[in-house]
Amino acid sequence: MIHELTSRISKIMIVIFILTCCFSCSDQANKIEEDDSEWSYLIDENLSEWDTYLSFKHQIDYNGSPPLDKLGNEIEPIGLNKPNYNVFTTMTENDETIIKVSGEYYGCLASKKEYENYHLQLQFKWGDKKWIPRLNRLKDSGILYHSIGTFGAEYWRSWMMSQEFQIMEAHTGDFWSQVTSAIDIRAYAPESGLNPMAHESQDFLSFGEKGEAGNYCLRSNNYEKEPGEWNTLDLICLNGKSLHIVNGEVVMVLKNSRYINEKGEAVPLTKGKIQLQSEAAELFFKGIKIKSIEKLSPEYLAFF
Repeated sequence: MIHELTSRISKIMIVIFILTCCFSCSDQANKIEEDDSEWSYLIDENLSEWDTYLSFKHQIDYNGSPPLDKLGNEIEPIGLNKPNYNVFTTMTENDETIIKVSGEYYGCLASKKEYENYHLQLQFKWGDKKWIPRLNRLKDSGILYHSIGTFGAEYWRSWMMSQEFQIMEAHTGDFWSQVTSAIDIRAYAPESGLNPMAHESQDFLSFGEKGEAGNYCLRSNNYEKEPGEWNTLDLICLNGKSLHIVNGEVVMVLKNSRYINEKGEAVPLTKGKIQLQSEAAELFFKGIKIKSIEKLSPEYLAFF
């Protein structure tokens, strides 16, 4: 009798275990798009999927004007794919290719291809070095998506027009508008000098060019890991909507991606290159991959 009872309990436990695994796998699947297309990997030792653009070593007194030399002459940016600067290099660790960004010059890795309707995932961690003008500031970088036009079009004369998924100590997931880009974000409105802050419970506010809430929005919370640990970032873009996700947590909900053209007209901004910034701080990237999507999971769709 005892043997039969034990056997039945064992069978019940096995069934419970199998069901738990199934539900766990189902829950995990719902956290990504309902699309099983294979990932394309955007990292190799030769950085063959990327171009490099470098501008300047910006100084503390930079004000958005062209940098000048000691004689008052404008300094030209370094430019596209110039060799021997070693701002973006690769190394191998545990059979995995890692990109090191020295941060010494402002600039970016820019994908050679344009992308639309995708899930981008990468991992990053901070290095130890910082450069002027960030020696006494937080380490900074970013993912610039839907990047179009010419390099050096924004304030720092280093990047293309785009939407920014900021990578910054304690601020990873923030939003910045670049050039005349604009977008709507679920966020608390700015008040009494306080920055607007994203939150899924709020209505959408307009950010960027002609936006009511400015060109910057704080992420909803800080989910970055301790210094030296790898962080996983997911950027999901579909038909002008996007989600900023930090270590599995949605920190910003955005829609109606656009830019304002020279005529003052709003033009959809849903496709472009991806830029990874070099911004006076050392950091590392690995596991950069992307896949096309056609729809969002019910969980993600509910944010909109």
